[in-house]
Amino acid sequence: MMMGRFREKLVAFFNNRWLVFVAAMWIQSCAGIGYLFGSISPVIKTSLNYNQRQIARLGVAKDLGDSVGFLAGSLCEVLPLWAALLVGAAQNFVGYGWVWLIVTGRVPALPLWAMCILIFVGTNGETYFNTVALVSCVQNFPKSRGPVVGILKGFAGLGGAILTQIYAVIHSPDHASLIFMVAVGPTMVVIALMFIVRPVGGHKQVRSSDGMSFSFIYSVCLLLAAYLMAVMLLEDLIDLSHTVIIIFTAILFGLLIVPILIPVSLSICPETRDSEEAALLIEPQKQEASKSERDANEVIFSEVESEVEDERRKGVQSLPASERQKRIALLQTKLAQAAAEGAVRVKRRRGPHRGEDFTLMQALIKADFWLIFFSLLLGSGSGLTVIDNLGQMSQSLGYDNTHIFVSLISIWNFLGRVGGGYFSEMIVRDHAYPRPVAMAVAQAIMVFGHFFVGMGWPGAMYIGTLLIGLGYGAHWAIVPAAASELFGLKKFGALYNFLTLANPAGSLIFSGLIASTIYDSEAEKQAHQHHQPHRQWDLGSIFLGSLGADEPLKCEGAVCFFLTSMIMSGLCVIAVVLSLILVHRTKIVYAHLYGKSRT
Repeated sequence: MMMGRFREKLVAFFNNRWLVFVAAMWIQSCAGIGYLFGSISPVIKTSLNYNQRQIARLGVAKDLGDSVGFLAGSLCEVLPLWAALLVGAAQNFVGYGWVWLIVTGRVPALPLWAMCILIFVGTNGETYFNTVALVSCVQNFPKSRGPVVGILKGFAGLGGAILTQIYAVIHSPDHASLIFMVAVGPTMVVIALMFIVRPVGGHKQVRSSDGMSFSFIYSVCLLLAAYLMAVMLLEDLIDLSHTVIIIFTAILFGLLIVPILIPVSLSICPETRDSEEAALLIEPQKQEASKSERDANEVIFSEVESEVEDERRKGVQSLPASERQKRIALLQTKLAQAAAEGAVRVKRRRGPHRGEDFTLMQALIKADFWLIFFSLLLGSGSGLTVIDNLGQMSQSLGYDNTHIFVSLISIWNFLGRVGGGYFSEMIVRDHAYPRPVAMAVAQAIMVFGHFFVGMGWPGAMYIGTLLIGLGYGAHWAIVPAAASELFGLKKFGALYNFLTLANPAGSLIFSGLIASTIYDSEAEKQAHQHHQPHRQWDLGSIFLGSLGADEPLKCEGAVCFFLTSMIMSGLCVIAVVLSLILVHRTKIVYAHLYGKSRT
């Protein structure tokens, strides 16, 4: 009897959706390896004798690997989710493991294009981690998609800081060991959890305590971010002993493990689901099914719109939701019968309107879609350029410990994602105002962040990483929600994957062309100053001079990234303008989507 009861408890625990959510959070903590590029790029540059333009190309390959998730999405549809996670783990291990072997001289060096492929393959493993975690948890929490996606994406952003703190325990003088940890660590975690993260029929596990559980998770997230920030600052400002660092890291592991208390408590003390909650859960499913049936007909009744408008003017909207649905359904039935008899003219749908379901091809011909794309390209692309070049930026300003800024910007990235999703939701829910206004605010914050980094004042890197991290992270909480509101959820995967291409596109322009060219030009001029001390600095020499240098020249001083930061600051101003244009164009859409819910 006791063994049978224990087995039931164990099965209930293994199939608990909160266990899946917590395991997905742990996997996402390892899915931020792309944000560590600023820490591993200096050792790659030194070991392989690369210049800044070559490092920038590796950065673009990393960004492409982190953003191109079409293959991961396709495999998740045909393979079991555990198999998709295994493919991602294998890519991560092979890609970064081979890079580690090359950097440490254990295997012969490869051409730059082959190194780009290895970085792409290694980082592309992240897309499998992200896709499986999001697909599983969204299906398990169909009525809480916003909080679930925000928390999971936030942990992906926080992954750089978590892995950096774990690396501090290794205390290795060989900086290439960080690359080894990036190759092995996430692979081990994913293999350990790959059979847990899966859909478990979570829609049947709705409990009255879910709100408290989410509040607990949010509290742990904020505490984790605050703790990591305090630890990173202490390690940067004070020379701590290795024992203290081990204690700090043990506390970090404790904070990461704490959320497991939720599925444990639910398995020990299960709750019975309220019948009213079950009824509320079934009703949206019925409504979604009837909506898909109406979409399949590909017709709209113009008379329905007019008669429904008349009913609204007469105060039907003041009726209860169930009664209102009955009245509208009755009108549609009558008109369908009349249309079948030829008494009513049927108007064919020429294309969806904003707020309805779009295909990717339909969205690509809409100005609003391209406003989102280019605004994202300018905003997040400039932020990603800073993330990829943090190692060189901090070194040029005289900071020895470059890892601190990688960790800090990961923390601010996390808080930007959580805060951007929360405040943008307040804007649309409480005021029925377009969500892109929050994106404009995030981009305005980044304008000042780039300015501080460019000026190179004492302490400016701390302020700059704060502002840029918050703004960059907010993009990835606001853009997916805005795209789903304007272009629907039916083909959201294709729409979102296309929009994510703005990230590597921006990185290619800002990092691969602008930042690296300016850096190498300034480094060469500094190297030649001993022979030509009075050589004049001009804008043309930056873009035209000495692009073929092969030596890994080092640039020192704020001048290395001053012009790059000012350019990106100006481009963020353009991004703000594009976002405000989108706000103006979508006011009516958001008023229609959320305005009536406030009455």
